[in-house]
Amino acid sequence: MEETIAGTSDVTSPVGPVSPGPVTASGQIPNQRGESLLDTAVRYAEERHWDVFPGTWLEFDDGVQRCSCDDRQCARPGAHPARDDWATQATGSATVARRVWSKQPKASILLPTGRTFDAIDVPETAGFLALARMERMELTLGPVTCTPDRRMQFFVLPGATLKVPDLVRKLGWPPASLDLVALGEGAFVAAPPTRFGSQGAVQWACRPTAANRWLPDAEELISPLAYACGRESGRR
Repeated sequence: MEETIAGTSDVTSPVGPVSPGPVTASGQIPNQRGESLLDTAVRYAEERHWDVFPGTWLEFDDGVQRCSCDDRQCARPGAHPARDDWATQATGSATVARRVWSKQPKASILLPTGRTFDAIDVPETAGFLALARMERMELTLGPVTCTPDRRMQFFVLPGATLKVPDLVRKLGWPPASLDLVALGEGAFVAAPPTRFGSQGAVQWACRPTAANRWLPDAEELISPLAYACGRESGRR
């Protein structure tokens, strides 16, 4: 599904350039390079049963790229909610998604957390370290995004926001000491191929496949994620 970091099959590597790559996993529609935001949003709702909602988009003003929110200092140009009541816009209906993006085809694709999934957000360097450990541990992964601002989001079952602080404490880490945040109800993630201004597009570090339709629980992933974030905090 959409933008994927090139280099491997299901779990990608931080080695090498970041570029779009095809998804050919069984049970999934192969990626079409240049697929529209409308078609992608519809596929997220239709294939993954994820709620989606439209965010801001990028405009060009005298050759200068800016966010549709008109804030020239926007921290996430083209990649944040366009309305305060965005939670009411989110839909799991492919038909509604098609209608919404038909009206604004340039709108970014945002996914609310706390519904069909939560996400554990970590720095990119820690995320790739954790991915390598998870592969060695043969853990089952859900989809993982990698954003242009060098963050990664690991999709897990809903309820992570309640579990993660205690899980981190049990591993011996004060939660405030780690750059690790669980995103649940009231939060969202940007989905590929949403662009963050001139920084680039959100991509899949671990793409959605038929095999990872069933998400892991936060408890299954927290140990390698906390370890990787702990290493990162120790380097500062």
